[in-house]
Amino acid sequence: MPDVPIAAAPAAPIRHPLAWVPTLYLAQGLPFYAVALVAGLMFKSMGVPNEQIARWTGVLGLAWVFKALWSPFMELARSKKRLVVAFQLLGGAALAALALALQLPGWFGITIALLAVVSLASASHDIAADGLYIASLSARQQAAYAGWQGAFFNAAKFLSLGGLVILAGYLEARISTSAAWTVVFCLLGAGLASLGLYHGWALPGTLNAPSNAGSARAVARTLVDVVKAFFAKDGIWMAILFIVLFRAAEGQIQTIGPLFLRDARAVGGLGLSTAEVGAVYGTAGTVAFLVGSIAGGYFTAWIGLRRAMPFLILAMNLPNFVFYYLSTAQPDALPVIAVALGAEMFGYGFGFVGIILFIMQVVASGKYQTAHYALGTGFMQLGFVLFKVISGDIQQALGYRSFFLWVLACALPVLVLSCVIRLEAPARESEKGVSAS
Repeated sequence: MPDVPIAAAPAAPIRHPLAWVPTLYLAQGLPFYAVALVAGLMFKSMGVPNEQIARWTGVLGLAWVFKALWSPFMELARSKKRLVVAFQLLGGAALAALALALQLPGWFGITIALLAVVSLASASHDIAADGLYIASLSARQQAAYAGWQGAFFNAAKFLSLGGLVILAGYLEARISTSAAWTVVFCLLGAGLASLGLYHGWALPGTLNAPSNAGSARAVARTLVDVVKAFFAKDGIWMAILFIVLFRAAEGQIQTIGPLFLRDARAVGGLGLSTAEVGAVYGTAGTVAFLVGSIAGGYFTAWIGLRRAMPFLILAMNLPNFVFYYLSTAQPDALPVIAVALGAEMFGYGFGFVGIILFIMQVVASGKYQTAHYALGTGFMQLGFVLFKVISGDIQQALGYRSFFLWVLACALPVLVLSCVIRLEAPARESEKGVSAS
């Protein structure tokens, strides 16, 4: 019997990348900043002590630490689009449920549990979204639209801090604190869920290759090989120590800094309102961070990573100098505080380039480059989380001014390590990477 050709199903229309790339990365940023920044300010307004805020928001960050361990298994899913939409809808539902939970007697524990759902959904969404971007666009398109990725991920920060936190401050002056934040998290949940519904239409339906029955076992074996190869690298433990300590000061300052701005002057803070913190961080701070990131990249490309690294480490600690100055001088003029925090965010953006390039060019070089980059960034997030978790207890023990001195001292081990660790990929691993590609 002759073979009869089977009619192919009609192809789904292909949307222009600008119809989905910006909104995809806006949806990636909204839940991340909801957990990393907005939740902490909400807890502060609700009267939660600093050490509890630091501890619990730090633990929630573990989802981004370990996401590399389940990312290979997500490749078994037939459709990345369905994963992306599902995680956006799940995150939106959890944020909306959190808004309602703020009105319940046991609101704090329920809120932490729902933020954990948001964290896991967001970390998993990162994997699926980045995979969809890579699989759906050519190399030239990936480069062309990379700027839209970063711009709209940071637009989520602008919307969260420069928009929703300012709104929360406005509402706090007119209705109860819990009702104000209920409105904010309802808007966050509705926004993320709306993006999920939109992406059900807009995202490309790029499919993974069909998997066979033993694929999950094969993925597990590959994952074991990836981990073994990572820890077999020369000098890997010193590199991990450097990565973790690089973010020691940042994990503490990014957690306690906003709480210091909110706390009353009688206890050493600056006494800013919720709206004022949102205004200085969400507008001038976001712009300064973007400018610092771009400048740090060009600076490092100009003189090379080894020569640039001490300057990048010092730039990462500019925020610590800024907060020590603010805790000592306690200025009350908002423009002065805004300029200081702009300098803080510029330094953070400028210096953060250093750890990203170190992981990309040194730690991830050779075989399994993408997977080893994911593991390296996992350790980077681990350093942030570890010091974030303990930052509240240290601040409570030392007070704000001494705490900011302590954070300055945390830069010294990183500076010392930068003088002794390897800051370029070994030739042998570079050659492996070339031959494998």
